[in-house]
Amino acid sequence: MIFTKSPIEGLVVIEPKVFEDERGHFFESYNENIFKENGIDTNFVQDNQSLSQKGVLRGLHFQHPPYGQAKLIRVISGSVLDIAVDLRKNSLTYGKYEAIELSAHNKKMFFIPEGFAHGFLTLENNTIFSYKCSNFYNSGSEDAILWNDETLGIDWKINSPILSKKDTLAQNFSQFNSPF
Repeated sequence: MIFTKSPIEGLVVIEPKVFEDERGHFFESYNENIFKENGIDTNFVQDNQSLSQKGVLRGLHFQHPPYGQAKLIRVISGSVLDIAVDLRKNSLTYGKYEAIELSAHNKKMFFIPEGFAHGFLTLENNTIFSYKCSNFYNSGSEDAILWNDETLGIDWKINSPILSKKDTLAQNFSQFNSPF
């Protein structure tokens, strides 16, 4: 596996070693020892998966401490534009974001530590999005930042995504008081 650190501290793109032949392919999507050797010493306790059609935007979500979550993200089918926003108020990159395309084709994975808001836009129909979490979901601690907040300036490459009602009511970043 190749581990590439982002300019935003803590974010890591992981490219697995893929073995392909006429039958298809095989790759290791997670190996605790290899991840630890590369600075990711996280205990994952929950796996989540979603299916979305093209143009669905989910995010920018996070959970307040003590229920914050680190995530290891990958796409099983289709593709997404994946976004992580730094919410760590003492970070030099507070309010900055990283965008990466994850797809079944490129097989890249994205590690996002606790202290980030996360969202994604599906780029293809029938996209299956999968991620490991370091903490269990807690409905009382969930929160969100508005996906198109002008302060963040995220280029989602879409003007009218398909959103949940919850995501349309998310708070602006300028009004946000980070718990991280």
